[in-house]
Amino acid sequence: MKAHDLDNRFDDSDDIIDELDLSQASRPLRKQKRVNVDFPTWMIDSLDREAARLGVTRQSIIKIWLAERLEQHVSHSH
Repeated sequence: MKAHDLDNRFDDSDDIIDELDLSQASRPLRKQKRVNVDFPTWMIDSLDREAARLGVTRQSIIKIWLAERLEQHVSHSH
């Protein structure tokens, strides 16, 4: 399949996953490493309420907020 045909199918919201070779797919700069963090109970409760309000998991809200804060820090330090 030619690239423009694939682009057109994607733009038309067609499912193109079967056209892709994902065997070598990677996410540069997205390698994950597990960490353990202890939070006070009140903070966990607040995180859970906000996560429920947004319809995401606690882990997701933590990642979102940390990413936003880190992006702010980087943009202000330049």
